Amino acid sequence: MARDEPLHKSLVRDTTAYFVYILSVTTLGPFQFGYHLAELNAPQDVLTCRKTSLSESALSTSLPHCIAMNTTQFAVVSSIFTLGGLLGALSAGPSCNRYGRLLTMRLTTISFVLGSVLETFATNIGLLCFGRLVSGLGCGAAIVVVPIYIAEVAPPKEKGLFGAFTQISICMGILVTQLLGYFLSKGNLWRIILAISGAIGLVHFVGLFLVPESPKWLAEHRSPQDARRILQKIRGHKADVDAEVKAWNIDATEDDISEEESLLSAPPGSHPAPNPQAATASISIWEALVRPAYRPAVIAVIAVMFTQQLTGINSIVMYSVSLLSSLLPTTAALLIVFVSLLNVVMTALCAPLSDKIGRKTCILISIAGMGTCSVLLALGLLFGVKILAAAATLIFVASFAVGLGPVPFILANELVGPEAVGATQSCGLAANWIATFLVSQFFPIVDKALGRHGKVYFIFAGFAAILGSFIAYWVPETRGKSGIEEVWGKREARERIE
Repeated sequence: MARDEPLHKSLVRDTTAYFVYILSVTTLGPFQFGYHLAELNAPQDVLTCRKTSLSESALSTSLPHCIAMNTTQFAVVSSIFTLGGLLGALSAGPSCNRYGRLLTMRLTTISFVLGSVLETFATNIGLLCFGRLVSGLGCGAAIVVVPIYIAEVAPPKEKGLFGAFTQISICMGILVTQLLGYFLSKGNLWRIILAISGAIGLVHFVGLFLVPESPKWLAEHRSPQDARRILQKIRGHKADVDAEVKAWNIDATEDDISEEESLLSAPPGSHPAPNPQAATASISIWEALVRPAYRPAVIAVIAVMFTQQLTGINSIVMYSVSLLSSLLPTTAALLIVFVSLLNVVMTALCAPLSDKIGRKTCILISIAGMGTCSVLLALGLLFGVKILAAAATLIFVASFAVGLGPVPFILANELVGPEAVGATQSCGLAANWIATFLVSQFFPIVDKALGRHGKVYFIFAGFAAILGSFIAYWVPETRGKSGIEEVWGKREARERIE
């Protein structure tokens, strides 16, 4: 009966102002990922001295208006961000399991601020690369820990919907930086684009002081009683949290909690002393890779993460202005702003979809749409058909928003038990960053080697066909499944416990 309840009614019942605040602050991490990913797209030609300033607008500083670099050097500057992301992703899983989700999120804000300062005041390629590397560390960690945190604090019936907020925030970051780039790609105003992410990082750091640790993590590693109190505050004083607490399989009853204690007795951002009796053993990245009980889930998450990038979405995010400028010289930058806006809108509209038709179905629809649009985009650029190239770009991004955008970030939480979520998410995001590096580093080089004109999109179409077939065969559906027993079967689940 509860399943038939309209979405807007369950949202009104399950969502509190405090939860909205938590969601708004924590998703600033994924926002930074999208922001840094696209920050060099619009100002590329001005930043690299390929074009002189489009106007006389400039900051009154001694900093140079541009940093001269060729195509290969710019590819290195773009892709070095993904190396930082890879390192951040690999370290975030163990960190958030051992020290908590909240502390790991706080550490990412330091990277956001420091990286932004280095990028803003860069006078040469080396310093710009180092700034991008530092920013990447925070972004890589953020897109590991934030989806885990959201899955652990979101109302159980809307986990798919709120899990999509990771991707919505990434899309918002891309949209904001593309919009800023449209107006600030002149003189040395492009430095303002790089500086704004530092200001957002400071806001993020301060905002986290009112965000609590994940109740589920607290229950498993520190104090089940404090975990229950925090969950009650997130859900609202009148909400019944017994079912959620029971799902932790840890004694968190209120028998030992004084009635005089406030829900604020465990302040947001503070950690009770470790409780060895409540703690559960966490699985390391190496164990997740080598133990047969976890390997199918790790392979599934890695496959989906690879697919998210190797179908070509970041070729649009990072290089679309220069890619389309030969065909649409006066409107390429504006088109990409509309593409980014479409990405946000479609991701938001499709957010409830995975809860209705299934995670796997959304991913396969997404892959089919992107593969088809890759062929159409290649043909549009190859034969100079402007309307086909523009329409294919828009539908390509809309297809991504249906499944490959939001769903990969929530899969790890549904394919393994809590002891292996951090390790599995790190493995998946490491694969994601490797694939992002391959696209960001080699897309302009391969595009140039093939004579430009979009022929590289035939390669993306091939990846879509191959990886889509593998996912259809290997990855299980997780919608409506209450645990790994249902997802993988009881025998595999018992092997994990043992």
